[in-house]
Amino acid sequence: MKIALILGLAAAALWVRPADALTIEKVTSPHGVEAWLVEDHSNPIIATQFSFAVGAASDTEGKEGLAGMVASLLDEGGGDLDSQAFQGKLDDLAISMSFSSSLDHFSGQMKTLTENRDEAFGLLHLALAAPRFDEAAVARVSAQTEAALQEEEQDPQAVVGRAFSAQLFPDHPYGRSASIASVKAITRDDLKAWPASHLARDRLVIGVAGDITPLQLAGLLDRGFDGLPAHIELPSIADVAPPVKGETKLIHRDIPQSIVLFGEQGLKRTDPDWYNAYVMNYIFAGGGFSSRLMTEVRVKRGLAYGIETSLSTLRHASMIEGEVATRNDKVGATLTVIKDQMRRMAASDVTAEELRSAKTYLNGAFPLQMDSTASIAGLLMRIQQDNLGIDYLDRRAGLINKVTAAEVRKSAGRLLDPDALTITIIGDPQGSPDTKAD
Repeated sequence: MKIALILGLAAAALWVRPADALTIEKVTSPHGVEAWLVEDHSNPIIATQFSFAVGAASDTEGKEGLAGMVASLLDEGGGDLDSQAFQGKLDDLAISMSFSSSLDHFSGQMKTLTENRDEAFGLLHLALAAPRFDEAAVARVSAQTEAALQEEEQDPQAVVGRAFSAQLFPDHPYGRSASIASVKAITRDDLKAWPASHLARDRLVIGVAGDITPLQLAGLLDRGFDGLPAHIELPSIADVAPPVKGETKLIHRDIPQSIVLFGEQGLKRTDPDWYNAYVMNYIFAGGGFSSRLMTEVRVKRGLAYGIETSLSTLRHASMIEGEVATRNDKVGATLTVIKDQMRRMAASDVTAEELRSAKTYLNGAFPLQMDSTASIAGLLMRIQQDNLGIDYLDRRAGLINKVTAAEVRKSAGRLLDPDALTITIIGDPQGSPDTKAD
């Protein structure tokens, strides 16, 4: 009954708030754990999302996949609760809890009914500070991970994505990926040692939304996160940039369509030119059917169903990158259009209508990221990850609205260099220029 109740309340809690309707409060626990809170008592639900600034990029070479396996195992028991007992308590109390790992972040999410908040934060503490890594659970998750990797080896999308990362970042942790061999090399001792040697409070950011006051949250923060190390010194990871001279790599597969990934140097999230580039990217290929590349590639020429680019920022690298899938005999034509549109974007100002439409969309769509307590908690976490400031929601629209056509053109000239494009193709393209076969 409680599971059905929380799902029903979660559905009822879906709404879209204007950004300026959110009040963010900074909450600090008696022991110094800090979180950002959006208080909302309309439903008896509390959502918490958090992340540590450490992730898969810290995996030892030859043991890629370690952080990901830890994430899969943290909810498999903690303290004196084995996997079945731990999962049973989550189910009985209608608590959802999960963990994940990206290149730069180790993250977790938890959602609970207000009445079960003490138990929820207590279970979270067991998962983070006293995980068990029982042999049976480790064996099961290892087998699942290896099976997933075997499936990915047959998935063109996964294969080209890994190859693209390796091409962008050779000899760097960002260019490495988990493999069946690397997962087999991971021992139970590796897994048991990882949380205590990586999850430190000075790397932690927390976002909370829902039916809780700042005073109530302060105590629960200590219940959930106190006991973690205050600081852990980890090996440094060097900053890295994609190659400045573009190269095209081909992975031959006998499939009817080729998948093409392309990218080059981007800019940091803190760069003064970020919002100019953000608007530029929307007009170039980030705006669906209204973007220039979609118009030229799909609408005018029918070369692909869709094409998109995005600004991608990692802690130690930044890219502007895109993707398109097209018939094997149209790969060359599609790449020609992409490069021609890059040159055009940098050579002349966007129109007043393009600029107006981009700003309207980017500001109007943003509140859709705030349609539930969980999404608000996640947004609070990401704002902290990017060091955007607690007043970011108040400033964001103004930063976008002040972007000019001249600044968009300048950003295009800075970021869109067809000669610097790193391109990875999987398929059987015909007539694709300057490809280096794998």
